[in-house]
Amino acid sequence: MLSRKFLDGKGIWHTAVMPKVLLLDEPSVAALLTMKDLIPLMERALADFSSGKVDQPVRTVVAPTGHHSMLAVMPGHLPGFGALGVKLVTVAPRNAALGLPTHLATILLHDPATGALLALIDGRLVTEMRTAAVSAAASRALARGRPRRLGILGSGVQAHSHLEAFHEAHDLEDVAVFSPTPGSREGFAARESKRTGISVRAVATAEEAVRGADLIVVATPSRAPVLRGAWLSPGMHVTAVGACIPSHREIDGESVARSRVFVDSVAASRVEAGDILLAEQEGAIPEGHVAGEIGAVFARELEGRRGDAEITLFKSLGLAVEDVATAGHLYHLARERGAGVEISI
Repeated sequence: MLSRKFLDGKGIWHTAVMPKVLLLDEPSVAALLTMKDLIPLMERALADFSSGKVDQPVRTVVAPTGHHSMLAVMPGHLPGFGALGVKLVTVAPRNAALGLPTHLATILLHDPATGALLALIDGRLVTEMRTAAVSAAASRALARGRPRRLGILGSGVQAHSHLEAFHEAHDLEDVAVFSPTPGSREGFAARESKRTGISVRAVATAEEAVRGADLIVVATPSRAPVLRGAWLSPGMHVTAVGACIPSHREIDGESVARSRVFVDSVAASRVEAGDILLAEQEGAIPEGHVAGEIGAVFARELEGRRGDAEITLFKSLGLAVEDVATAGHLYHLARERGAGVEISI
């Protein structure tokens, strides 16, 4: 603990005891965070969000002039979790050529009562895992029956994380993955088959990955559609996580039009979800096509899948409440287990 003196409005000096800040780097996060814990945690956080029990504005985004990157500021308060915090996340696609992660993040967790900084948490792995955990929770609520076959478009970080989360949620038996680079998809299939112990196959086309699957995950950096609605069959559930800019899309208008669509945030989708906004602009769907928020389904305030033949789609953008809830969970686990390092700021 640190003692600090401060002057109040009456000119009187006081001494306050400030807690030390807990630092959790990525290895510490990796040792504490599991999909088994994270999937139900994300379900609870989004249920609170859609029920109006949290405070969270749409994120603020800054794109530095002259650079191919962006910085997003994502604050949130979850009274039901006792968690207040903010995530600062950068997205720089050209980092891949430098051997750096394309997404980097830091989460600051504060005491809601005093505002004191409690923890400084590396947010890269948190972002990776909570994104997939939200998708897995949505798939449990929206998928038909007992899905066993997964098709993945993409072979990067989110493809890996989504395979882990969906296998935790559904006990998968067969996975087909497509990426436009043969070496990437074949390497992914080999690594994930060994890691998971299930059949992960690299396929030559996106359509081949989609046909016959129960679950589809689209997790790419593409600016143009890689999933076509003509490939979808009755009863499929689609997850789209790659595009979070209004000018970018991974799925075509027909995919959106054929699906009962759910989002994490209606407000954010009206600003950021290019998959939906561009489908509207081209006339594929009306403005009110989105059924609602997945959190409302979790809270049992909105009907999800309405029949075995329906195609469902979850469009994920990522919310601050997901990060702050995860940060609070990590903080309490770290205190219980003596993990992390205390620092003075």
